[in-house]
Amino acid sequence: MINRKFASLILLSTSALFGQYKMETLSTAPADVAPAIAGMLDKQGTKIMGPDGQVYCEIWFRSTPPPAAQNKEISVTWNTVAHGSLIGIIHFPAKAADRRGQIINPGVYTMRFSYYPANGDHQGVAPQRDFLVLSKAPDDSDPNSTPKFDDLMVMSRKASGTPHPLVLSMWKGDSDWQAGFDKMGETDWVLQTTVAGTKIAVILVGKAEG
Repeated sequence: MINRKFASLILLSTSALFGQYKMETLSTAPADVAPAIAGMLDKQGTKIMGPDGQVYCEIWFRSTPPPAAQNKEISVTWNTVAHGSLIGIIHFPAKAADRRGQIINPGVYTMRFSYYPANGDHQGVAPQRDFLVLSKAPDDSDPNSTPKFDDLMVMSRKASGTPHPLVLSMWKGDSDWQAGFDKMGETDWVLQTTVAGTKIAVILVGKAEG
């Protein structure tokens, strides 16, 4: 349930996150992606406008179901999707931050499905282990590949420039799912949408320890 999922998220100190974000639809994807990836994206994207009226990010999801897998990992909500599957792309026109507070430089990034290791290093991050891992679009051109965990981390660390990948917390939609972009908990803003018919939720603005 949504309330339980956000019980462990810490309060943000960045005052801008208390402002109102808005969602708009998009019809044109950015040109800075491989043609094979561009061809499998949904025709309609989503634009998120920040409290200052500027574009925070633009996001497009795939139009076809991601590669299937029977995942038996504990606390992974989207357990029918193969690790490393391409889920979509996201464009940040200005500097942003992931949920660890790491800087996301302007540019276009692929988003691939992953889950953090159950090794005790990520306690308190979120009840679910599902994440979308960001990599620079020029470095990720094969929409059909499903990179293993270590390979995906290498790609994303290249994008972050730090020992930790760039990530967005997500989960498969539950009974509280409702399409839109809304504030949840104290400071988090969550996009609830569908990927080829599957309901998902993604924290686009938020921060957590771990």
